Amino acid sequence: MAYALQQLINGVTLGMIYGLIAVGYTMVYGIVGMINFAHGDVFMVGSFLSLIALLALSALGITSVPLALALTLVFAAAIAALYGWTVERVAYRPLRGSFRLAPLISAIGMSIVLQNFVQVSQGARVKPIEAIIPGGIHLMDQGGFAVQLSWMQMAIMAITLFILAIFTWLVTKTPLGRTMRACEQDLKMASLLGIDTDRTIGLTFVIGAALAAVAGFMFLLYYGVIDFYIGFIAGIKAFTAAVLGGIGSLPGAVLGGLLIGLIEVFWSAYFSVEYKDVAAFSILIVVLVFMPTGILGRAEVEKV
Repeated sequence: MAYALQQLINGVTLGMIYGLIAVGYTMVYGIVGMINFAHGDVFMVGSFLSLIALLALSALGITSVPLALALTLVFAAAIAALYGWTVERVAYRPLRGSFRLAPLISAIGMSIVLQNFVQVSQGARVKPIEAIIPGGIHLMDQGGFAVQLSWMQMAIMAITLFILAIFTWLVTKTPLGRTMRACEQDLKMASLLGIDTDRTIGLTFVIGAALAAVAGFMFLLYYGVIDFYIGFIAGIKAFTAAVLGGIGSLPGAVLGGLLIGLIEVFWSAYFSVEYKDVAAFSILIVVLVFMPTGILGRAEVEKV
């Protein structure tokens, strides 16, 4: 019981990180109808930006942990947002009127560029960092096994749920959200009605990249080690989470992330860790067979 409870906590924490990355995926898909396969590498860039900022602040003598974390988060999100804007301008906007595979191939190219850029500039070795937010709550003991809920795990859960609430409100209740939904329904008609579609799409990429940077920041603090390849793995898992939860649905993205995280952690705990990815993708296949649009997805209406 105690071991299962600890794995549940670990799985929810991992799933929240996947879900936050998946929110960026699903926001971009909802506007332009295409998957930004460079999004996972923007997450990776955000984690490296966070590491660089923390090391720079430490070198400057800033010892206040809350201040250092706040400055790091703002810096990483701002610079990653610039990366997201660049991806949209370079890989998507020039090809928006082209056949559908062209932007996809371009986004994969941007993913490779970002990977190699970080590998060359930061090195291929893993980058460790000491725990900045240690400690937590001792929940229970059973058979000599202690169940712990760390402060970092609580922070990840709270931040992800807070961001989900904020962006659900943003999309459903604000003028920017209305323009996003108009572009999602019919990009050409939205443009004819006076909506600046280029600005709306650019802002969506910027917001998605900032969210990926927040996820990268939390990943760095939680696991304490990063490398240039984490973006590819996390990006594929987050894309799977977005599809599983229902691509285009923000709550579905977080729900899908939770499911992927729980499947991975419980499979690794009770079965072979080498096959945890096989288990996650098998569940995805089973769900999509019976629910082709995902758990919370909406059926796409063909426009004629």
